[in-house]
Amino acid sequence: MKKILIIFTLTILSSIALYGCQKTEQVKDEEQSPKPDELYTISEVVEGDLIYRLISEEEHYDEGENVEIFAELEYAGQKAEVEISHGSSPFLFPMTETTRDYEIEYAVTMVGKRTVLKKGEPMRQELNGGGSYSDQDKEEYKEFMKKVMKANYPSGHYIVDGRANFYVEDEMEKEYTIEAQIEFYVDREK
Repeated sequence: MKKILIIFTLTILSSIALYGCQKTEQVKDEEQSPKPDELYTISEVVEGDLIYRLISEEEHYDEGENVEIFAELEYAGQKAEVEISHGSSPFLFPMTETTRDYEIEYAVTMVGKRTVLKKGEPMRQELNGGGSYSDQDKEEYKEFMKKVMKANYPSGHYIVDGRANFYVEDEMEKEYTIEAQIEFYVDREK
């Protein structure tokens, strides 16, 4: 009887301990995951002496309203300036519209452009459209992309997977790809 009582007590105590550990892990996971109604409209990533920012001015835009999203690249190192080389822009703004599950591409052209980043003076570029379609795409997709290409975003939830891609012209040329993510909603006109 005494052995059964000891085994029973140990079983209960170990169950409580395991439940406590499980509960702690569950709380940690909940703390790390974003709340469903919490939007991230600003993201900043520091890599070495460079700071990349991706920003949406608003969490929600009305359909037909100008969506104000921009990227910045800032040098914060010891020198007065650094020179970078990139395509027509170092910034890319590919997106996913999650309501329809559409991928919105964003391309840059012309390789070999050079820009001088002065310490503490961010280089800034606004989002202007993006997207593409082919004759084989469905009509609904084409109409959606035609609006996006004119920076007239249809209602939905958008995730911007922004990135800055460039080379730093220094003693040793170094390639950078710095990524950040933000999101925004476009609400239907009332």
